[in-house]
Amino acid sequence: MTARLRPQLLLLALALLAAPTRAQSDAPISASGDITHASVEAVDRALEWLAEHQNDDGSWTGDIGFKLNQDYEVSANSVPHVGVTALAGLAFLAAGHLPGRGRYGDTIGHAVDYIVSRIDEKGYITAHGSRMYSHAFATLFLAEVYGMTDRYDLRDKLQRTIDFIVDCQNEYGSWRYVPLAAESDMSITVCQLNALRGARNVGIRVPKSTIDRAKEYIAESFVSNGNDRFLWEGYYQLGKGSFKYQAARDTRSSFALTAAGLAALHNAGVNGTHYESETVGDIDLGESIEFLRDHFSLVSGTSRYTFHYFYWYGHYYATQALYVIGGDAWAWYYPVIRDEIVGAQQPDGSFPCKVGPGAAFSTAVGAMILSLPYGYLPIFQR
Repeated sequence: MTARLRPQLLLLALALLAAPTRAQSDAPISASGDITHASVEAVDRALEWLAEHQNDDGSWTGDIGFKLNQDYEVSANSVPHVGVTALAGLAFLAAGHLPGRGRYGDTIGHAVDYIVSRIDEKGYITAHGSRMYSHAFATLFLAEVYGMTDRYDLRDKLQRTIDFIVDCQNEYGSWRYVPLAAESDMSITVCQLNALRGARNVGIRVPKSTIDRAKEYIAESFVSNGNDRFLWEGYYQLGKGSFKYQAARDTRSSFALTAAGLAALHNAGVNGTHYESETVGDIDLGESIEFLRDHFSLVSGTSRYTFHYFYWYGHYYATQALYVIGGDAWAWYYPVIRDEIVGAQQPDGSFPCKVGPGAAFSTAVGAMILSLPYGYLPIFQR
């Protein structure tokens, strides 16, 4: 890992050798200013909480369920959760920890063992009724572990889980909540593309046609001529530059779905703020960035959805997308969300989850958002 350190990470390592005083706790300690003493401390406390709450089988507990209007319908309460376990494992990797090494080596290793134990004969990673969201997060976790360690035993298992994603792609070029579903949606598509890109980065076979078809699905979800009319409770809107929930229908959009669209295109190989689609034509992603800026307050600050799973899901992808784009887009966004998450940390080190799978989910995602500028996880690098 040392050879991969960027200059800003060397500065971070040097800064952490000295304990910060309370007065300097919010001062930047990276060259970019993205990393502060307070954000580093928050990540450390979040990881401590996660390690303390890991189950004996290597999993983390969460409520398995699905979105129902603005709520979360629980189908299995407080069970080992494949998706939450994968996100928790990714949080440790994002902070520079590896399986079998250092303070959290066993924690991550046990998480890997749990995820591997849940791969069925088809290559589907599932438990207690978890669905394609969880499969994608788990596949991404295995890909990052495989790429960052010498766990060569994971290669064949990872290929099987990727082949399952490829085989489940439908005629629209997308995916849905359950395997082989006929319908599609953006929230599932971005998860699968994250996993596919992570695996492709480490040499796992991923057909180019799978990526290309998904890229066109995302392009067809782009709203080029939107309106300012809210569709539902001041949250959903089909504004210009947003990405729709489902491409084939005149469905809703939101901050979270638009962040997912931007992140999905990046994971499909689109760089910059323009994409020339074969079916749609030129897509100006600068309009998507403006949509995120205009709708930020609907899922942050004093919003009713702050610390709702809409919040964590939306900012997980917004952070990824805007970090890659960089410049002014990153400069206006990240300091605000970083400081908001740091300020929301609970006394025990967890982050709040008002609606959703639970505290392990929100704590894992919060830690990843704060760790992203460290640059350890290949999937989140520029």
